[in-house]
Amino acid sequence: MTDPSSPQTPQTLPPGPALDLNGYTALPPGKVATIVTFLEMHARPAPLPERGGEPLRLRRVSAPRARWYRALFRAIGEDWLWFSRQSLSDAALETIITDPAVEIYVLERGDETDLGLLELDFRQAPDVELAFFGVVPALVGAGAGRFMINRANELVWARAVTRFFVHTCSNDHPAALGFYRKAGFKPVAQMVEVVDDPRLSGVLPREAAPHIPIIQP
Repeated sequence: MTDPSSPQTPQTLPPGPALDLNGYTALPPGKVATIVTFLEMHARPAPLPERGGEPLRLRRVSAPRARWYRALFRAIGEDWLWFSRQSLSDAALETIITDPAVEIYVLERGDETDLGLLELDFRQAPDVELAFFGVVPALVGAGAGRFMINRANELVWARAVTRFFVHTCSNDHPAALGFYRKAGFKPVAQMVEVVDDPRLSGVLPREAAPHIPIIQP
């Protein structure tokens, strides 16, 4: 799973305030801090082993609407404080997800749909971003992620791509970083990100991401 609140890379981000690199840095109440790890690959890796017997498939959504997207985004990411797309207006969100260079896929199993989200962003081609990736809570740890990342690599490396990249953060599922590394991504940088707690502004409900404490201003 991944929800980078900023699509930028370490090379394009402006310098920020001083951070104590050998100790603690005070965080104001109402803020949330996370360590963001940037990963990338430059060639198609070997596929991850998949579990057999599951009738899994990916379906591309050619004209996603904001209401549908928000519902899926929330179902997958609320436990991990996914908030960036929930902060956008419907118009701003649909400008992104209906862009011809942004491909949205949903995971289906038998008669069940909207079980996972795979979003590939080709707007910086030949660099491609794995913008969002995750499954609903019922499928976490069930092998669906391996199926999806293998299909993602097939889709990306069938084209003239030089770099496939993603970033994840320490607010995410504890297995997320290890999963991306097993899938062929290599860590290249880390940054500390500080944002307003989206649960205090109402972007997410207060019960979202209970593993992350709310520090009331």
